[in-house]
Amino acid sequence: MKLLLAGIVLILIVETHAQWYKFPGQAAGGARDMWRAYRDMREANWKNSDKYFHARGNRDAAKRGAGGRWAAEVISNGREWLQERMGHGAEDSAADQRANRHGRNGGDPNDYRPRGLPQKY
Repeated sequence: MKLLLAGIVLILIVETHAQWYKFPGQAAGGARDMWRAYRDMREANWKNSDKYFHARGNRDAAKRGAGGRWAAEVISNGREWLQERMGHGAEDSAADQRANRHGRNGGDPNDYRPRGLPQKY
């Protein structure tokens, strides 16, 4: 009887809290959001717009849930790590990471929007 009761409690805990089955889809969607922000940044080719696109990609990915937030963090950290190894400045990387965290924490990417960036973005 105790084993049955313990099994029922375990199933209830797992079903209500660990929605692990959604994580992979959220992560894939988050990666797509990050790619879309990168593609838009390249297309816009607008001076001083990179922080806006960092924040936007991270915000869109994080909105998907834990998987999207994880994907945004991994992609952002990987990109900044790679850029530092390629000789880009640590100060710029730190500013990019602030924009990344701002977006992942639900901040408005328009806080980083440069003047004149087309509304398409």
